[in-house]
Amino acid sequence: MQALTDLDRLASQDPGSSADGATAIIRIGTAAWSIPKEHAAPFPVAGSHLERYGAVLNAVELNTSFYRPHRTATYERWAASVPEDFRFAVKVPKAITHERRLEDTGDLVDRFLSEAGGLGAKLGPLLVQMPPSLAFRAGIGDRFLSDLRSRVEGGIICEPRHPTWFTPEVESLLVELQIARVAADPAPVPGADKPGGWHGLSYYRLHGSPKIYYSAYNAEYLAALAEMLVRDAAAGIETWCIFDNTAAFAATGDALTTRRLVQAQGEP
Repeated sequence: MQALTDLDRLASQDPGSSADGATAIIRIGTAAWSIPKEHAAPFPVAGSHLERYGAVLNAVELNTSFYRPHRTATYERWAASVPEDFRFAVKVPKAITHERRLEDTGDLVDRFLSEAGGLGAKLGPLLVQMPPSLAFRAGIGDRFLSDLRSRVEGGIICEPRHPTWFTPEVESLLVELQIARVAADPAPVPGADKPGGWHGLSYYRLHGSPKIYYSAYNAEYLAALAEMLVRDAAAGIETWCIFDNTAAFAATGDALTTRRLVQAQGEP
């Protein structure tokens, strides 16, 4: 099966750098790399699930890192299973965000970054998802994000879900630290369905609607989404679209449809 060459040919560049008018890369994938039977036709028959997935889609969001650590060798094996231009977004462990709630996390962050570093050049942005109960507190949230940024050269995206994270002050902090905010569906607060924070990276994270984690998106929604992805990439913004509506296997179909819609808009 031919790999996703049309999207993969989009020029990769530093996020936000559009002075030369180049179109940035669009990455479309799912949370995890399972391939449900009903959507298996576009994927190769041979190979591991990850090898088959990586032959068609050019990105994945790794969620298992949220629940448990992985050995560096495991990350290295995953990296070796996909094409050179494939990228992994990796979710920061819940021990950092949900258990310690961003406080005194230096040892855990060091361990996580050392492990995920096994992905090498195939490491994409780190996803920091906050628990819905976690309010932004000056001296904690800002300190954590500043410390993380000082340790990480690549992309960082956060998905806050408490209203206190959606203020002009927090927005300014994210811009200063060059940290993007997820465009989430369903949106936890009005406006959270649009990319926020630093505009050098767009990350659409779609959980399913109307039934979160289960529902597939309708054709009208996906068409509008594809237009937004193409618009962001045309502005030189590294653009990600991850479908997290995996509970009833809708994510793979939505990712494949969105990929076709993006291609249909004339991207080279």
